[in-house]
Amino acid sequence: MGIEQRSNAEKRLVPGASRAGAATMRAAVQHRYGPPSALESSEVAIPLPGRGDVLVQVGAASVHPGDYFVMTGKPYVVRLVFGLRRPRHGIPGRDLAGVVAAVGTDVTALRPGDEVFGWSTAGTLAEYACVPADNLVSVPADLSVMDAAAVPTSAMTALQALREIANVRPGQRVLVTGASGGVGSFAVQIAKAFGAEVTGVCSTRNVDLVRSLGADHVVDYTRTDFTRTEKRYDVILDNVEAQPLAAVRRVLTPTGTLIPNSGRGGRWIGPIGRIVTARVLSGFTRQHLKPFTSLGKRQDLLTLADLLTTGQVTPVIDRTYPLDEASGALRYVAAGHTRGKVVITV
Repeated sequence: MGIEQRSNAEKRLVPGASRAGAATMRAAVQHRYGPPSALESSEVAIPLPGRGDVLVQVGAASVHPGDYFVMTGKPYVVRLVFGLRRPRHGIPGRDLAGVVAAVGTDVTALRPGDEVFGWSTAGTLAEYACVPADNLVSVPADLSVMDAAAVPTSAMTALQALREIANVRPGQRVLVTGASGGVGSFAVQIAKAFGAEVTGVCSTRNVDLVRSLGADHVVDYTRTDFTRTEKRYDVILDNVEAQPLAAVRRVLTPTGTLIPNSGRGGRWIGPIGRIVTARVLSGFTRQHLKPFTSLGKRQDLLTLADLLTTGQVTPVIDRTYPLDEASGALRYVAAGHTRGKVVITV
């Protein structure tokens, strides 16, 4: 099902964004928390960049599970950040790539016509998005705008987990669950770029994909429970969290690092209960249990741009959807079986 279509007379503008005679754009808009069917295709005012902002003509935007959580307002804890009764920003989406259309008076590093990619907290599922200049970097040569849009949040999450939280070093044994997903597909490649011996866990249909990403070993979870094997790992990035913490810890070395990263949990507090449990357990073991929240960092985006340029990292795109079918894209992501990233073309 695509975004609900409305006649011109019924179209509404994002609250606070409209003004008489303003130029408009197409956008996926939500006026309330709810399932993907809550999205509407609307004409809204093109935002004006502030002094340190860049107006980007969006070529493509990717979506990930976090976008779904924000859209539905569940777990309810997300509403403390994104709006108690309704989304603070009416346009969903975080990642984007496109062409600079205009810049604020304080922006000197970018100019109209530059191809850029990055992230915005004000919504990206639209023809234009206003983005702080520090959230954008140039698209690497020979990388398509669609591929670039697939990178920011998921790849930064993988990079920060492996480099900053786990401090992955050459020769270490790294296991990645959900290795064919958005974060997982980047994590396998980044861990290999750091010189690790990488094991990916995925379903039968994704074994060849994960192997093609550079994994040294692939575990098909439909046939083998990785928590019951004899192999031990220095680092486990658990993007699925289908197994109890105690079971996963069995295959972690005595001083290894476990990073829980599924983002799922109960309808009220989501993964917070599991995060607290991991923090408490860390005080009673030499193993390091380190749930974390990734942050948008321009320097990390520049690092990823280098990895993309050298071919050490290549985005995996599962499906693409046009902007008017953004609801279908988010519904597909919510099912939890994506191979790499889902991209919306604008």
